[in-house]
Amino acid sequence: MDDHGRGPGPRPDGPAASGDGTDPGPADPLPYEGVWRFTAPTVDASVPQARHAVRDLLRRQGVPVPDDLAHGLLVIVSELVTNAVRHAALLSPVLAVEVAVGPEWVRVSVEDDHPYRPTALETDHGRTGGRGLLLVREIAQEAGGVCDVARTASGGKVIWVALPLTARRLP
Repeated sequence: MDDHGRGPGPRPDGPAASGDGTDPGPADPLPYEGVWRFTAPTVDASVPQARHAVRDLLRRQGVPVPDDLAHGLLVIVSELVTNAVRHAALLSPVLAVEVAVGPEWVRVSVEDDHPYRPTALETDHGRTGGRGLLLVREIAQEAGGVCDVARTASGGKVIWVALPLTARRLP
């Protein structure tokens, strides 16, 4: 996977980042905030590579994501990359995974150049497969997040999920 992200330190250089003890103020990003983008070929081997890259990124940046939320996020990455590999490879030899982390949320997206916009299938217990996007939406909902599909300027699509860093407690 190629890492086209901002590198190991998303925090900008300056007095607050230099550790001189000054208050960074509300406008300065937290040490784990940033946006990273990985590209990979649309092949089966990219699924675990993308999942491990996202997991390692969250750890390296010190993103305060609870274990259950991190697990859900990695399932989401696996499902979205798998969908791109299975359904978009013919028209999109490369996919992109983007991870954006804010002070209170994390957003992952998978982009490909295939124009087809998937829809979540309903549960059909007689059928195996085909419910990855439904699973992604369920995980996002349970965590208090959102999921959507959007067109890209090049005519492809991006599927994204945003989750709060503090997991929502279900009653």
